[in-house]
Amino acid sequence: MPSFWIRDRRRATWIAAFVALGIAIAMRVHNAIHYTLLWGFDAKYNWQYIQRLTLSWKLPPPDAGWSTAHPPLFYYASAAILRLIDGPNREIEIVVLRLLVSIAGLVIAALAVALVRRTHPDDLPRAVLAGGLVLFLPVHIYMSAMVTEEIVVAMLMSIVLLGAAIRLASDASPVTVRHATWMGIVGGLALLTKLTGVLALLAVASAYTWVAFRRGELRRALPPVVWMLVVGAVVGGWFYVRNWIEYGYLYPHGLATHKIMFTMPPGERSFLDYVRIPLAIWTDPQAVNPDLLRSIWGSTYVSIWFDGHRVFLPRNTAAVTHVGTLILALAVIPTVAFGRGLVRGVKRALATQRSADVVLVALVGLTLAGYVAFTWRNPWFVTSKGSFLLCLALPFAYYTSGELVRWLRRPGWVRVGLIVALSVLLTAIVATFTFSEVFWNNHHMNKPGVLW
Repeated sequence: MPSFWIRDRRRATWIAAFVALGIAIAMRVHNAIHYTLLWGFDAKYNWQYIQRLTLSWKLPPPDAGWSTAHPPLFYYASAAILRLIDGPNREIEIVVLRLLVSIAGLVIAALAVALVRRTHPDDLPRAVLAGGLVLFLPVHIYMSAMVTEEIVVAMLMSIVLLGAAIRLASDASPVTVRHATWMGIVGGLALLTKLTGVLALLAVASAYTWVAFRRGELRRALPPVVWMLVVGAVVGGWFYVRNWIEYGYLYPHGLATHKIMFTMPPGERSFLDYVRIPLAIWTDPQAVNPDLLRSIWGSTYVSIWFDGHRVFLPRNTAAVTHVGTLILALAVIPTVAFGRGLVRGVKRALATQRSADVVLVALVGLTLAGYVAFTWRNPWFVTSKGSFLLCLALPFAYYTSGELVRWLRRPGWVRVGLIVALSVLLTAIVATFTFSEVFWNNHHMNKPGVLW
């Protein structure tokens, strides 16, 4: 292939990447400014917690408010930022926090690009596609517009995951004390942001142990792995120990301040809820649809690729339902690509001793298992949502991009059809999730917020 052709293709890829990044940033800035104040999952109560900390640094009891049971790092950091900027009004302060959350989301996309560039340095299109899959994932877009810790904990977990994946893909020993210290610190910060953060530490520890065992280096690797867990526990675990000492539990469940959730449907779960895939996913993509109430993966899929809980889009609007049908139908393509890529990743993790797949697969398995346990113990429709799986953004981008690039390199109608489908999907997502530009969302204008 002539060198000028290669240069031209690389130049075109870089241009496309910067155009996509510009669109993604513009969307997030627009949404941060125009999204309804204190709207979104727990936003009103997160803001109340932050405001409380701007007046006093004292850590409140878990039952002092809706969000005060959450680990405190995001709230303390937000309160410190508000004290520094000393904003002239509430609106500007909220926009600033939303923009910082959006920046954390952009970091996740950058980490996805970095992972592909390290493991496949000659595959620039795949790296660009990996970043785009994060930037234009609907749940990532609308969560970036909220005052929430979800994006932040996903970023911290992704940093840990990237560090482990790069090391496991190299010829270096699985872990050193210095490396383990840094991993423990960042993993501990993730744990101090949300309990989900513990999954990053467990995934890395299990991956390092497995690889060390296969390489015959288990005795040398175990002390640093244990040290990483100790560091993570010290940095992030003190909050849970404090709860246990003062209140008798590591993490609260069923607090009186959350009693309204106990009245929400369906109120119980069965095995069928985890295997049922209803047609309502495409015909009526709302979490309150009776069929979706009884479908964990259906409601999760709808909230990942659309807005099943209608925290961003209007409710009961035919046009929104139609565009939801379109997006959710086309989103089957990257979803299947992720599944196939993950299967390939599992095979590589089992077949080789040097592979980033070991830790990526470990995190996927632990997260999905934790999600099943969480939704079983909390059987309400508001707990079945894709935002709880944002920590999987890195493995999602890695495996989906690999499979999509493989398909896009096939000659003929398959490639053409895939390009058209993905282009339509991207256009629909950009139009739909640029807040109130295409779908004017007035069902919650000037309202104070929602509980969930």
